[in-house]
Amino acid sequence: MMVKAKVFIYDQPFEGMPTEKNLKLIEEDLPPLKDGEFLAEAVYLSVDPYMRAYASHLTVGETMIGSQVAKIIQSKSTKFSVGSYVIGVFGWRTHTVVSENPPVTQFTPPPILISYDGSVPLSYFLGVLGMPGATAYFGFLDICKPKSGETVVVNGAAGAVGSHVGQIAKIKGCKVIGITGSDQKCKWLKALGFDFVINYKNDNIEQALREAAPNGVDCYFDNVKIKEGVVN
Repeated sequence: MMVKAKVFIYDQPFEGMPTEKNLKLIEEDLPPLKDGEFLAEAVYLSVDPYMRAYASHLTVGETMIGSQVAKIIQSKSTKFSVGSYVIGVFGWRTHTVVSENPPVTQFTPPPILISYDGSVPLSYFLGVLGMPGATAYFGFLDICKPKSGETVVVNGAAGAVGSHVGQIAKIKGCKVIGITGSDQKCKWLKALGFDFVINYKNDNIEQALREAAPNGVDCYFDNVKIKEGVVN
């Protein structure tokens, strides 16, 4: 039985806010499985800030990039069995034929089997248990090496990585200052336990930091890329 995949393809370069014209939904007939392949059915698709920047490397007509949590519904692989869940960089598509030993590049890591017992939502594997959570955990704990009582500043604090860094810092006994771009985000960060929050669009950052951290800052976790004077 032939499987049809629904695929969002990159159809027009992004300019300003994304619109429906940037992507096109098409159907694609998938080939039968070969030995060593499996068929993955998407359960959750990622929507991450990096996708906007990396889309510039796509050719019109290519599948929109992104990770997904997928369920294996057919398999001719001894490594990936039917009913298992995987995290894969398959892009925005409903079904994908995947090799158990695909070519690996910097931007296309191999699919990873999820050890799933139902105790948390599967969507967590694209968030706190996925790439954003791992970035926060290892970036903060392995590089910053926080100590209880230290003062930590996080910019991009309301994003997927920054919000996790702030919570880990609180668990480690740090004073946490978050920098973000709206009053609504500031309110949310306070609810997460941040000690101080700064709205860089309205507040004087230098003055606010002096007030929040009179004894200085021990760790600055930088989530923001600045290009030509524009904060992205």
